[in-house]
Amino acid sequence: MKMKLRGNKIIVIDIEATCWNGKIPAGQVNEIIEFGISELDIESGEISKNKGILVKPERSEVSPFCTELTTITQDLLDKEGISFKEACRQIREDYNAKEYVWANYGAYDLKMIQNQCKIRGVEYPLSQEHVNVKELFAEVKALRRKVGMKGALHILDIPLEGTHHRGVDDAKNIAKILHWCLRNS
Repeated sequence: MKMKLRGNKIIVIDIEATCWNGKIPAGQVNEIIEFGISELDIESGEISKNKGILVKPERSEVSPFCTELTTITQDLLDKEGISFKEACRQIREDYNAKEYVWANYGAYDLKMIQNQCKIRGVEYPLSQEHVNVKELFAEVKALRRKVGMKGALHILDIPLEGTHHRGVDDAKNIAKILHWCLRNS
């Protein structure tokens, strides 16, 4: 997989979104409740500026299932969450995110960010140059079937750091997988 890198870093993002065990309740929608973000130094593998940006949902509430999965509660978002628009502004400004390739694991996050920006009329905070680490890992490892992030860490014998399904932690774990891929491709 060829990518046009600008500079010596890649921005790694993992989002968490409202979710339910079963049907989405009437009047609610899936929406982003956390942006986990890290900067990966391509050469050294150093992961820096690891941050979780909590986002207050506008059209849904955090379900008990979502809290069980992510550890994020509605109360936490009510107290510490910021607007989606402000979260996008922070990503653009604090990470100069339009200037660098960015990466995530799988197709969901990319589509979710694009759709939510479009629906809300918010400027897309990232560059158009994107790496799907799930695809890249399967390609570099010559896997017949793609695996989830946790499975990739297991294959690489890299311990899962932090809480799985917390964006702040998953972004860091994805950065480790991405660094392995870049060194081995």
